[in-house]
Order: sequence, then C-alpha cells, then structure tokens
Amino acid sequence: MRRAAFVYDAALSCHVLRTDHPMRPVRLQHTYDLLRGYGAFDETSSQLVPPRPATEEELRLLHSPQYIAAVRSFSLGLSGHDPRRFNFSDQGDNPRYQGMFEAATLSTGATLVAAELVASKQVDVAFNIAGGLHHAAPDHASGFCVFNDPAIAIKYFLAQGLRVAYVDIDAHHGDGVQQAFYDDPRVLTISAHESGRYLFPGTGFVSETGAGEGKGYSVNLPLYPYTDDEVYLWAFLEVAPPLLRAFAPDVLVTQLGIDSYHRDPLTHLQLTSGGYVAAVRELAKLGVPWLALGGGGYDLSAVARCWALAYGVMLDVEWPDQLPDGFLRQQGLHSLRDSQSPQIPAQARQDALRYAEETVAAIKEQIFPLHGLSG
Repeated sequence: MRRAAFVYDAALSCHVLRTDHPMRPVRLQHTYDLLRGYGAFDETSSQLVPPRPATEEELRLLHSPQYIAAVRSFSLGLSGHDPRRFNFSDQGDNPRYQGMFEAATLSTGATLVAAELVASKQVDVAFNIAGGLHHAAPDHASGFCVFNDPAIAIKYFLAQGLRVAYVDIDAHHGDGVQQAFYDDPRVLTISAHESGRYLFPGTGFVSETGAGEGKGYSVNLPLYPYTDDEVYLWAFLEVAPPLLRAFAPDVLVTQLGIDSYHRDPLTHLQLTSGGYVAAVRELAKLGVPWLALGGGGYDLSAVARCWALAYGVMLDVEWPDQLPDGFLRQQGLHSLRDSQSPQIPAQARQDALRYAEETVAAIKEQIFPLHGLSG
C-alpha cells in the first residue's frame, strides 16, 4: 500500500468565478465528501493535509511581478490595471471576481504543499484536486487558469535537482506547462488531449516537439473527437510508458483532468470512468515519487467519482461500487463506476482509430529515436 496524502480544505471550494461559469469549485467539495464517505482518510496510509497560500516569491518562479500585482488588484475590485492586457474579461473564460487572488494562491500553495511532501519522501504520492491549472501563462490568465501551479511545482522540483516527467491527460492541451519547459531537457512533457483542431487552446500537435536542448522532450498525443476508451488506451500505452521508462524521471507530475469524460459539456472525447482509471493505473506503475493534480472536469458527478477512483489507485485500494449513503443520490446515481459505455457511430469510431494510428506513428517517427527507442 502506498503512502498517500490528499491536500484539501473547504476554503478551496467556496469561491465562484461567475454564476454561469462552467468551472465550479464545489466539485472539489463533492470529491472530498465522496472520499470521506468511503473512509479514505481513515486509512493509516492516507493523510489529509491542509493547504497554505503560495507566497509571492513562489508565484514568481513562473509569473511576472506585473501580472501578480494585477491579479491582486482585480481581486480587490480595484481599477488600476487594464484587464484585457492580462486576458481577463467579465463575460469570458477568465472573469475577475472578489477573492480571486486568495483562491488562486491557495490552490497553488496546495500544490506546493503536495510537492514538498513528495520531495521530502514523507509520502509516495500526494494529490491536490484543486491544482492542475495548466493553461496560465507567465503574464496572463488563460482557460479558467490564473496561476500555473503545475509549472511552479516543476520549477520547485528542478531546484531540488530532480528530473521531472509531466503527464497531462486533460482533454485540453497542457499548453502553459509545455511552453514553460519547451527548451529544457530536464522536463519531459506528455499531453494526451483532444486535437487542437477541434478544441481550445488550438495547440498540442505532434510537430510541437521542443526547442534547442529540449528537442524531443515535448510530446503531444492529439486525438480525434469521439475517441473512446479502447482507442484512447491503445494510443496512450503506445506512447507514454515507453517514453517514461526511457526518460527515467526522479519524480512524476500528473494533471488528471476528467473533462475527457463522455458526458462532459465542453469536450468531445468519450471516456468512461473505466478508461480514465486505466490510464491513471498506468501512471502509477512507473513507481517513482508522484505529485498528482486535478484539472478540468465540468460534469460534477463524473469529477467526484473519477477523482475518488484515482485516489483509490494512489492508495492501492478498490472502493465499493455502491456509493455511500446519500452521496448525490438526488442526481440519480447508484454506482461509483460506469456500467455502460457511450454509443458511438461506427464511422466516428473508425475515424478516431485512424487518427490515433496516424498520430502514434508520427510520434514514433519524430520523437522515439531521440530517446533511443525504435518505432
């Protein structure tokens, strides 16, 4: 049984970006409630750890002082900065809201608490479901993300002299993290996502392989809309495990967004809870110190169930399929795991398979040889 930590406090769940915004932090509370119902924090190998806010010095590992000052100003409702300069828009993806700075520094600090627990070997794996905000750039917000906690955590690990593998299974490309380490051979980034031809942020193509000494250390696995469990897992297994073994990282950082779920309202991948958890299990097999982060996910019940299953993988525990009494029963849920798969038209499935085969072949041609691997 692995020693695991779950970083959480209700303060991470109580902010509201905008009443109609798809990013609803209450999903974090649902996940915690579900895990508590299963007795996840009663296990001797499982620690429930409170977060702390990130300091400005820690934020500056990635973000510019001007941007940090602007976020603080917007959080207080002040008008000294032009929101458009920093990609904030009240009706867009990145609204300004009261308490935004405190919410963003707390979720980032939660990731750093988890990173410190992993780096100090107090635990084998630490999970911050409030983290994984992988789109934020050094000088602007993007894709619901204010501060890029995965990149800041990777900077922390690099300062400890560690080689880092970052694997991102969110339906959206992990563009902010990729860009932060695009020329750095100490960081291998792998992102499996819906193709940027069909989904924000419009990046993450196979041809984005890194620059300079980092050539071959940025790996992208774009997938076609309506990719199901079988095609997704085949492509993921062809690419990620061989590259991770060849790179031999000192620490693994994963972004475990579950907006790849077949009922997610913002995306078009067709994963079930089973396909998602199978990918998480493959990451667990690497057997190195592991920082796990949340990410996207806009079907609230799927987020809670899949992240609870992921924490079970981290603990090497199988939760019962029967949900704890009262958990989201009002939404008609009866079981932790999906019992049915989405029905995908045969042509759509064939298109997804062909796209995945072409993508995998291109990765093996362009990137595998740089790591001493044959196609």
